[in-house]
Amino acid sequence: MQWKRITAVAATVMLAAVACGSPSSNSGNNSGGSNLGGAQEKATDATAKGPAPDVDGAKKGGTITVLSDVTPSTFDSTDTYYVDGNQIEKLFFRSLTQYRLEGPNHKPVLVPDLAEDLGTKSEDGLTWTFKLKQGIKYQDGTPVKAEDYAYAIKRSFATDLFTDGPTYQKTFFLDGDKYKGPYVAGGDNYKGVETPDDHTLVIKLAKKFDDLPYYAAFPMFAPIPKAKDTQKNYELKPMVTGPYQVTSNVVGTELKLSKNPNWDPNTDPVRHQYVDGWDFKFGQDLIKAQRQVLASSGPDASSLSYSNLDVSLLPEVKDQSQMIKGESPCSIMYTMDTRKIPLEVRKLIAKAYPYDAWRKVAGLNPTDDPPSSTILPPAVPGFEKYQLPGLTGTGKGAEDDAVAAEVKSELAKLGKSNFELSWYYSIDDKISTQVNQLRTQMFTKAGFKVRAVGLPKAKIRAANGDQNAPVNIGKTPAGWCSDWPSGTSWFPVLFKSDAIGLGNSVGQLQDKALDAEIDAVTAKSPNDQLKEWSKVDKDILEKYLPVLPLYWSSSNFPVGTNIGHAVNDPTQGMPEFTSMFLKQPS
Repeated sequence: MQWKRITAVAATVMLAAVACGSPSSNSGNNSGGSNLGGAQEKATDATAKGPAPDVDGAKKGGTITVLSDVTPSTFDSTDTYYVDGNQIEKLFFRSLTQYRLEGPNHKPVLVPDLAEDLGTKSEDGLTWTFKLKQGIKYQDGTPVKAEDYAYAIKRSFATDLFTDGPTYQKTFFLDGDKYKGPYVAGGDNYKGVETPDDHTLVIKLAKKFDDLPYYAAFPMFAPIPKAKDTQKNYELKPMVTGPYQVTSNVVGTELKLSKNPNWDPNTDPVRHQYVDGWDFKFGQDLIKAQRQVLASSGPDASSLSYSNLDVSLLPEVKDQSQMIKGESPCSIMYTMDTRKIPLEVRKLIAKAYPYDAWRKVAGLNPTDDPPSSTILPPAVPGFEKYQLPGLTGTGKGAEDDAVAAEVKSELAKLGKSNFELSWYYSIDDKISTQVNQLRTQMFTKAGFKVRAVGLPKAKIRAANGDQNAPVNIGKTPAGWCSDWPSGTSWFPVLFKSDAIGLGNSVGQLQDKALDAEIDAVTAKSPNDQLKEWSKVDKDILEKYLPVLPLYWSSSNFPVGTNIGHAVNDPTQGMPEFTSMFLKQPS
């Protein structure tokens, strides 16, 4: 369901989460315990209509402040693929489809958003037709046209300019491997998308893509009028159709949203417009910000954080209703560039990695962030738990003198003494610098040479996102959440050879045998795929070892006492912003 690349921000402390529980009786917050597994089920309602059902006790007015230690790289709908960007943009961008959370457990159900339906597939499975809602307007009152959806899709192929967005269209859409977007000569003419009238959008495929309605929930499918496209500056003044509009965007620092006067709730089955505005402040000190939220003094009572609570602050949680808990279909991994690090050396890195000490330094909660042993997380259908020797997400690694000596000896036998390991870390983030010190110390002790490159946290995502960055460890995606509930949104996009060019490669693998294995499973029916993805998962770790599994994440976010209906969105492991309200609006 929405679930995108997540960032290995500072210390690989993540934006993801997992667990489902019932709402708290006194706050409306989801404060149930962790319950790994089953967060994502394929559920749809093609008949859903607006307006979205009201939240009990909801009030209107006031501003919610979000204090985030991490910094989203963009708010351009085409270029968004991190979970926080997706969830924030749900406040102002609408797509063809979207998820509505239903019932006491907030089960995600795919519903039409700007489309009237969930698409109709042709008999051969290669053409999809979406009927479009009429009367939709942008924030300035101008009408949304069918050609705006087509243009947004065309824009997504300009991956030389928009390097971080989703890329399934390049794999599945007609001529997706050849078309380069609307900015090149002849770019207006793309056969993969048509608008026969202003009520209809037609998407043509190169091969079957039965999960297209789920993919259509991405911001990438939000309409964009060609005349308003300012390319890389578009995020500063985007054309929006959701309940809020961008008032100001100080890139990397602050995003302010105000009410969109032309949002029509009667066409929107998902969103609300309870608060007057939103103030997102980025690059905050994690512990300081979360302490403010927990204290909830004055304006801080109307604030929240969307990073998991640092374990050092657990004793300061006096009221569990101040914690948003829930499931997410996410895995966190320690990535290694297989082009630069030989397999035998990668095995020694796995042996030397100080899992237990790292978890403590990174501030992970053993309950909400359980150690992992697989690539797929338990919340994805088809998950099967297995454990390979030394890949359990636990262990002392080089913290044990005997292990350090053994790794050092093995490196020498391979002729790889002082093999250089290099990575980026945030110089202005306390946790990141502490983790960097730990890794440097442990890997050096085990006979490696370390080159750690310090950068401001605002630049970390861009640096780690470069598949050809001059480092060999920690490139993103260093964590992944399901784009929809299937292994199809994991293995083809992360581990095939073309994933490097698409900017999504985990471990930069280039192996034709693995490509063929993944393609063979992708060609099977959805039910038959379920039996096979776990085998692919195990093969990748056993034969190639491009990553070390670290943990399956689950949500544990602090929220101010004045915020009502603060619940977890299990499709992304993020707070569900669009249904929040203030109990006492100011």
